[in-house]
Amino acid sequence: MTVAVNHTPQTVRIVPFDWAYHDNLIALVTAIQRQEFGLPITAEDQPDLLNPAQFFRQEGKGEFWLAINDAQVVGCSGLIDCGNQTAALRKMFVHADWRGGPHGIAQSLLDISLAYAREHGFHQIILGTTDKFIAAHRFYERNGFHLIAPDQLPPAFPRMAVDTRFYALEL
Repeated sequence: MTVAVNHTPQTVRIVPFDWAYHDNLIALVTAIQRQEFGLPITAEDQPDLLNPAQFFRQEGKGEFWLAINDAQVVGCSGLIDCGNQTAALRKMFVHADWRGGPHGIAQSLLDISLAYAREHGFHQIILGTTDKFIAAHRFYERNGFHLIAPDQLPPAFPRMAVDTRFYALEL
């Protein structure tokens, strides 16, 4: 599934993961984590980032998408099958220059993730995030996600050490 997100003057395409963009993906995610939010995390700490093709598709129903503009990764999002018709939304990032209403990249990434989840029989989406991603909290809440306690996470949920807030959405 590929989606075009139009805004002037460029077009951003949302496509399934492609190894041609892997280095660019790592640079995007780690820059946001480390430089914008000061999180002490590296690419090596993130198996989902080192091998998205394997990590997100290991159970057969997961997927990982890239938002591409002019051969540059400007965003990403992925779903992991946690079993029991539950998926984990993971690695939802958008470059600072591409965030916000006029671009709609975060919304497009979430929309494609939710559509995919529904098409593949998921009934719940769960995600983990850090207290520092305040704008992300508002974004998820605007999209119907609600806070849940860590003890409500399914056993197969791929929890990151930096995750301190958890959200769920019933589909």
